[in-house]
Amino acid sequence: MCNRYTVGKSAAEIIDKFDAMMIAEIDASYNIAPTQQVAIVTQTDARVLETAKWGLIPSWAKDPKIGARMTNARAETVAEKPAFRSALVRRRCLIPADGFYEWQARLEGDKGKKQPYYFHLLSGDLFAFAGLWEAWRDPAGDWLKSCSIITTTANEVVEPIHDRMPVILRPEDIARWLNPETYDASDLLPMLAPYPVAELEAYPVGTAVNSPTYNTLEAVQPLNSA
Repeated sequence: MCNRYTVGKSAAEIIDKFDAMMIAEIDASYNIAPTQQVAIVTQTDARVLETAKWGLIPSWAKDPKIGARMTNARAETVAEKPAFRSALVRRRCLIPADGFYEWQARLEGDKGKKQPYYFHLLSGDLFAFAGLWEAWRDPAGDWLKSCSIITTTANEVVEPIHDRMPVILRPEDIARWLNPETYDASDLLPMLAPYPVAELEAYPVGTAVNSPTYNTLEAVQPLNSA
């Protein structure tokens, strides 16, 4: 699962990192949650930085509420599931981030509460989750763009906390992932692998981040740091 993440960088930094044109305003956020509007990078003729609702709504859905259950797509089944298979071959995107959260269950003696951990690149750089997007038309004829983050098995950094992790695209795979002329799942699925362990760091953070309304830079501060 991946249900919280951060983008603590400016729109200008995102544009520079992913060589995109901005068509939507993007603000830094330290506790992004499902159903919120999030930054995505799409590509047809050019790369574009825009926004979409987090929680993919398939084009055939009768009710947009289905999106709340579609925040993640599993790499192992994304090419087969009706909600995602069309988007995989036709509507892929980058979801810019600079970190994500996962929760570890505490011992029973600690009342079963979960401890949040923050994961980020050792370099502190922006990166891109492998994402999918869709456009859904409501009964009034208005279009709603939505997206989902693809997840894979956890690497050795994430696994002690959670058995799944978001797919972080390797820099050399970004152009191929966005390329609108790449349609074959056999070319796409190998990119959906766990990220290299040596480049990722994790540390515990305060439980205030459990609430999606807590959205400050302090959210990513290491627990008990001076």
